[in-house]
Amino acid sequence: MGRCHSHNTCRDRALSDADVICRRQEANLTPIRKRVLELVWQSHRPIKAYDVLAQLQQEMSSAKPPTVYRALDFLLEHRLIHKLQRLNAFIGCHHPESGGESCYFLICTRCEETQEFHHPAIRRSLQDSMRQQQFLAQHVTVEVEGVCKGCSAG
Repeated sequence: MGRCHSHNTCRDRALSDADVICRRQEANLTPIRKRVLELVWQSHRPIKAYDVLAQLQQEMSSAKPPTVYRALDFLLEHRLIHKLQRLNAFIGCHHPESGGESCYFLICTRCEETQEFHHPAIRRSLQDSMRQQQFLAQHVTVEVEGVCKGCSAG
């Protein structure tokens, strides 16, 4: 599915954006939080918390599950990553300034590559539906599972 020609560029931009966003929000992007963000951004595939923990433990044996979950919670709170509910996994946010309100994800069920897209019409449609039903959303994630072009060609 990849629209990113250089994943290292994506990761580096995400880390730089995180520094700027956290400074602006007066939030403390500690070295561990930054490293967890970097691990989430290793690829365009979602990563589970215990996989982040396993990689972190290779670097610092003292890392424990609460360390990773607290870092992931911080990154979610500051909209630097997304949690894909269906997969119970995390992926870097390509547009952290948008607040994630109009994003959706295309997830390949074969290779697990995941792409994030933004479309204001989706947000408006969801808001209209919720308003009609007098429903107050606490969290919205739109996930579309299917097969990417690369996998369907092979």
